[in-house]
Amino acid sequence: MPGSLLPLKLDNYKPLRELVFEALREAIINGTLKPGERLMEAQLADELGVSRTPVREAIRKLEHDGFVVMIPRKGAYVADISLKDVAEIFDVRRALEALAAQLAAERATEEDLERAERVLVEYGECIDRQDIQRLIEVDTRFHEVIYQMAGNARLQQMLNLLREQVQRFRTMTLSHGPRMRQALEEHRRIVEAIASRDGERAARLAQEHIESAENALMELIAQGQSVQHGVSHAGAGRHGERRVGSP
Repeated sequence: MPGSLLPLKLDNYKPLRELVFEALREAIINGTLKPGERLMEAQLADELGVSRTPVREAIRKLEHDGFVVMIPRKGAYVADISLKDVAEIFDVRRALEALAAQLAAERATEEDLERAERVLVEYGECIDRQDIQRLIEVDTRFHEVIYQMAGNARLQQMLNLLREQVQRFRTMTLSHGPRMRQALEEHRRIVEAIASRDGERAARLAQEHIESAENALMELIAQGQSVQHGVSHAGAGRHGERRVGSP
């Protein structure tokens, strides 16, 4: 969509290619760049106020992270996500989050637990203010704290990669009023289990939390709120295929 992106603010220490990547990823997550929309390097570079090189590099990274698909002789398109994709992402996330919580119960320091408690307080404040954008950021940070508590770099790397896929769903589920407070209570129970060094319970609660998030997402999809967030009904259940619109 011409003119849909704002020029980058360059008052940042990050490399230009990273700023472009973050801008395009955010535009995909919030729906500014729609599923199936073609990504034209020259147009995006003009809108962001940069050369084509960092745009090209950002598109390649977005493809690696599953936000973009490359179609031979046609170009790059914003990836759609089918119900099969959703189910597969949550299958993997459920297992990895449970492992992270179990390890966190074994390895978390008092400082770690204090950090988690502070995030919970901030989470509640975001709900009270109905600050959805900030809530999504805090929700992401809560899970990152758990990953760090686990003390396993490989596991954290895998979860961080998966997080990029999950971000497309967080906006959808956390914008739904009842889910906000439900997620907060689930987070509190996970932290309590970690603090009590009950790894088995922490793992179970983490798994239930991810299942709850998946159920909330599926319910919203069934209500027809999926199109704007790039979730396709094609091949309902666990047998759908990836769609990229109609380029």
